[in-house]
Amino acid sequence: MTKGHPAAPASDQQQTYTGLRVYLHPRVIGMVFLGFSAGLPLLLVGGTFTAWLKDLGVGLTAIGFLSWVGIAHSIKVVWAPLVDRLTLPILGPVFGRRRSWMLLAQLTVAVALAGIALSDPTEHLWLVAIWAILAAFGSATQDVAIDAYRVEAVARHRQAAMAATYVFGYRVALLAAGAGALHIAAWGNWTLSYAVMALLMGIGITTTLIIREPEVGVSRDTHKLEQRVVDYLARTKDQGTRRRITAWLIGAVICPFAEFFKRFGLPVAILILLFIATFRVSDIVMGVMANPFYLDIGFSKEQIANIAAAFGLAMTLFGAAVGGILVSRLGIAPMLIATAILAPLTNLTFSWLATIGPEIYGLIAAIVADNVTGGMAIAVFIAYLSSLTNTAYTATQYALFSSLMTLPGQFLGGFTGIVADNVGWVHFFMISAAAGMPAILLAILLLKWAHPDRISQPGKSE
Repeated sequence: MTKGHPAAPASDQQQTYTGLRVYLHPRVIGMVFLGFSAGLPLLLVGGTFTAWLKDLGVGLTAIGFLSWVGIAHSIKVVWAPLVDRLTLPILGPVFGRRRSWMLLAQLTVAVALAGIALSDPTEHLWLVAIWAILAAFGSATQDVAIDAYRVEAVARHRQAAMAATYVFGYRVALLAAGAGALHIAAWGNWTLSYAVMALLMGIGITTTLIIREPEVGVSRDTHKLEQRVVDYLARTKDQGTRRRITAWLIGAVICPFAEFFKRFGLPVAILILLFIATFRVSDIVMGVMANPFYLDIGFSKEQIANIAAAFGLAMTLFGAAVGGILVSRLGIAPMLIATAILAPLTNLTFSWLATIGPEIYGLIAAIVADNVTGGMAIAVFIAYLSSLTNTAYTATQYALFSSLMTLPGQFLGGFTGIVADNVGWVHFFMISAAAGMPAILLAILLLKWAHPDRISQPGKSE
C-alpha cells in the first residue's frame, strides 16, 4: 500500500461531511418550520375545508362558490411588490421588513382558523366565508414573505438546502392539514380539528420570533436599472412624491412584464400565457369537488384521510420524482405534452369510481392514476416556468406565471358545485377531463412557435 492511497477515502469523507453540514445551518433548519407554516393553511381553505362543509350538510353549489377563497393564492402577484418593498409600521422597526410581514400574516391565519373553528356554516355561512377569505389572504401573503426571506437569508451555495428543508416542512404540513385534520374531526369534531390547526400556526410564529432578519444589499445591476428609470423621469414634469411613486411602479411592476413580451414577441408571449393559464384547469376544477365526492358516494373521513390524503400525497411526491427524472432524460417538450394529455385523462378514473361506489380498490386506483400523473405534471411545469424567466426579474415573472397558472381554474372551480348538482358525478368528471383539451392543443402549438427545450434564459449561461 502506498502512502497516497489512504488520502482518497479521507478526502471523500471530508467532502461528504462538508456537504451534509449545510443542513446544520440555523437558517436552513428554520426553513423546515417556516415551510410547515406556509403549507398548513393551504388545505384548510381548500380540500379539508370543502370536506368540512360537505360533512356538515352544506350544499354543493355553496361549496363550489366558497372554493373561490383560494383565488388569493392566484392573485398574490398583485400585492407582492408591497410585501417586497414596504416596511410595516410598528412591527417593521422591531422585527425587520421580512419578519414583520411573516408575523402579521401568520397571526392573521391563526386568528382566521380559530374563527372558522368557532363558526357554524349551517347557521352563519357568511361568517365562515369571511374567516376563510382572511385565512387565504394571510396564507398568500405569508408565501410571498417567506419566499423573499428564503432567497435573502443565506448565500447562494445554501439555497438548495433551504429549498429542500422548506419543501419537507411544507409536505408535512399538507399531511397534518389533510389526513391529520380529517382524523381529528372523525375522532372528535370539526371545531376541535380547526382549533388544533390554529394552534399549530404557533410553530411558524415562534420560528419567526427566533430567526434573525436577513441582511440584504442592492446589486449593481439593480442600481443601473433604477438609474435608468430615474434618468427617464428626470426628463418628465413629475416631481417629488409623484416621481418616486412612478419610479417604483416602473421598476417593480412594468419592467418585468415589458421584458417578457419584448423577448418573445406579442403573439408568442400571448400563446405562452394562454398555455400557462389552461395547463392545470382540469386538475383544479376536479380537485374542488374531490372530497365532497368521496363523502357523497359513501367513503368515511378515515378512509379519505388515509387513502386520498396520506397515500395520495406519497403518490404525488413519487410522480414529481419520476417527472424530474424524465425531464432530465427526455427534455421538457415531450413531457409537457405527455402530462398535458395524461393529467386530464386520469380524471375519467373518478367517473369509473362514481359508477362502482365506495370500493377501496377503486379509490386506490383512482388516487394512484390521478396523483402520480399530477405529480409528474407539477414537476414538468415548474421546470418549464423556470425556463421562461429572465434572471433579472425571476421573482416577479415567476409570480406572474404561478398566479396565472391557478387563477382560471380557481375561478371556474366556483361553478363546479352547480355542474355536479345538475349532471351528476359521472358526467362531472368527464367534463373536467374535457377542460384539459385547450392545454393539449396549445402544447402542440408551442413546439412550433416557442419550443420549450430551445428557450434561452437571459442572464444565465447555457
